Amino acid sequence: MADVLVLSFSPIASDARVLKQVELLREAHTVTTCGYGPAPDGVARHHEIPASSATTALDGRLITARAFLPAYAAMPAVAAARRLLRPSKESFDVVLANDVEAVPIGLWLRPRGGVHADLHEYSPRLHEENPAWRRRIAPFYRWLCRRFVRKADSVTTVGRGLAEAYLAELGIAADVVTNAAPFAPLEPGEVPDGGRLRLVHSGAALRNRHLEVLVDAVASSSAPVTLDLFLMPNDPAYIDELRDRGAASGRVRVLDPVPYARLVETLHGYDLGVHVLPPVNFNNANALPNKVFDYVQARLGLVVGPTPEMAALAREHGVGVVTEDFTAEALAATLDALTPDAVRAFKAASHAAARELSAETQVQTWGRAVEALVAKAHA
Repeated sequence: MADVLVLSFSPIASDARVLKQVELLREAHTVTTCGYGPAPDGVARHHEIPASSATTALDGRLITARAFLPAYAAMPAVAAARRLLRPSKESFDVVLANDVEAVPIGLWLRPRGGVHADLHEYSPRLHEENPAWRRRIAPFYRWLCRRFVRKADSVTTVGRGLAEAYLAELGIAADVVTNAAPFAPLEPGEVPDGGRLRLVHSGAALRNRHLEVLVDAVASSSAPVTLDLFLMPNDPAYIDELRDRGAASGRVRVLDPVPYARLVETLHGYDLGVHVLPPVNFNNANALPNKVFDYVQARLGLVVGPTPEMAALAREHGVGVVTEDFTAEALAATLDALTPDAVRAFKAASHAAARELSAETQVQTWGRAVEALVAKAHA
């Protein structure tokens, strides 16, 4: 048994990816967490970063001056974590640091076995569609990766495209742990002949995801389809716009988000999970998000845009269909061509692939990485 710190600048108790790390590691080790909000279940200790410090916002003056180390130290969440995790107060065998901002603190703590970095995004190109961000902020994240993430003992990220970019652009070799959902023991739901096909989308309400494409496609489709959107309140004004946009058709509802513990059960009442994500930046263009895996565990068929990794998953496992492009017109054409038999086949394929595409398969990569560091700590 080892002392493992899971560090994440996120609300860990509701962060699906970080919770999977906690659930995996607490079976064999003493797990301490540090992040926003209350403690997740089953940990030995939790250091809660105060709500007043729960941000990784940068000091614009320091960034303009290219004073990257002071800018990093001045991040409110970083300063709070350093106060909570002074090496003189606690020591760890392994630190699992989530995203690039957490890695320097993991290294600062000098864990006996080392630091594993789990990178949820390709940070240097996170908001590259914004010229000001690309000019001012991207150099900071490249510096953070080169200065600190390269020193991590092992690294994982969420998809193959991101792993290839980390290696080619920054010299960081990363394994892949997808955002797979835990296995759910469900059966595919019925698809009635001649009935309406029930589409669903769950996730963040972010404008750069262009969710209006989904709304407009369903409104204009000649097929008998409906769409429910379960959206996080990231942008209440955008949610209101989507609700107004879909109201005229009578086919679209915008609903409150469902707690993650009940999400797959809720999704199971639908036929198709839809995600058409325009490639407005590098991370969107290489996305393989958790919602795709949630839809599989709910035994739904998928309707996805031609994002390479989502399209490959849909085609390789036969679980869904890929639109011609990222427009509402292309999505409407795809919906118009669907038949109940095709949807039944997609749902059956999701059922067949559910075990292979589950979190239980994916998280073993984290397990092997941490166990290697534990062995080093105890050598």
